[in-house]
Amino acid sequence: MTSHLAPRSLGILHLERGLAPGTTPPAPAPGSMLNPATFDFPIISETVAGAWVENVVRGDPTLEPAFIAAARRLVDRGAVAISSTCGFSVRHQSAVAASVDVPVVMSSLLLLPTLLAQLPPRAKIAVLTYDSTYCSEDLLGIENRSERARAVIGGIEGGKFWHDELKRPAPPLDVAAIEADVANCIERLRSTHPEIASILFECAAFPIVAPAIRRIAKLPVYCVTDLCRLAMASTN
Repeated sequence: MTSHLAPRSLGILHLERGLAPGTTPPAPAPGSMLNPATFDFPIISETVAGAWVENVVRGDPTLEPAFIAAARRLVDRGAVAISSTCGFSVRHQSAVAASVDVPVVMSSLLLLPTLLAQLPPRAKIAVLTYDSTYCSEDLLGIENRSERARAVIGGIEGGKFWHDELKRPAPPLDVAAIEADVANCIERLRSTHPEIASILFECAAFPIVAPAIRRIAKLPVYCVTDLCRLAMASTN
């Protein structure tokens, strides 16, 4: 039976962070997925057992049962939609969606085909990712070759945030470092692809710098929090 302790809550699948038992986690940064002030509806979260940044990003298929189990726990607690704190968990989108009876939006990458359709045919979208070396073709959801050419992938691999996320325990988010890495990546992409007309953040940590990047790039910026709001707006 569905709990009424958290009515109309967004359920968030959270990765392991390596905190010792009983340790208080760092306060979520403003604008982050796990900060209650980010949304105008309640959020609840469940950690996906064994799901660390490195094996989720690289695509470990053995994690699928843990994602499903955590999603079902969220629904039992009152979640009316499910998302996650890592865009690479889109690999488990179909399995999780098939396992629960609420909308599932595991990654902002689900927005990519729709965003491309909104733009003129020659315009491109910059897809900003935590690690471009693992952002493979199958994650983009684009079968048409000409449409695929309009999605330009850029990653911040090798930067401070990239290294921090691989530590156990992971340190608090360094917002300034994320902003600098993302802004520099966008600048590099635009120098090669001046047709870029909008930006999609794959990484679920990037929404904390979305307002700054909109000011810097002067382009529309989309992220997983936008998708979560859309999913929640569709529920009763």
